[in-house]
Amino acid sequence: MVEPDRLPKKIALALRNDDNELWLSPISLWELWVLVQKNRIALAEDFHTWVSRALSHASFREAPITNEVIMEIPKLEFSHRDPADHFIAASARIFDLTLVTADPNLLKLKSQGLSVLAAS
Repeated sequence: MVEPDRLPKKIALALRNDDNELWLSPISLWELWVLVQKNRIALAEDFHTWVSRALSHASFREAPITNEVIMEIPKLEFSHRDPADHFIAASARIFDLTLVTADPNLLKLKSQGLSVLAAS
């Protein structure tokens, strides 16, 4: 965790709990890259250095983008068209993961049976 002080306490505890397996979608890193390129997020260092440092702080499993994940996307009803969110939510459902997010659009998916933990 790069800036654990910025996380709500319940999220920081869940991420530090050795009983919890941490997963990261490559779509999340791609989305970060896009936001950096659009100057919507500023990193203190170049993208590659920041990502390498962030990944070194925790052991993540990579959530693969599989055919099963793609086929799950139409089964979810989204209130928005963000393809990154669609991949991330479908991955969480297929791999039976709890999605940690502050995104209100993704938080709404809890009503569709997706396990969601609010990071806000």
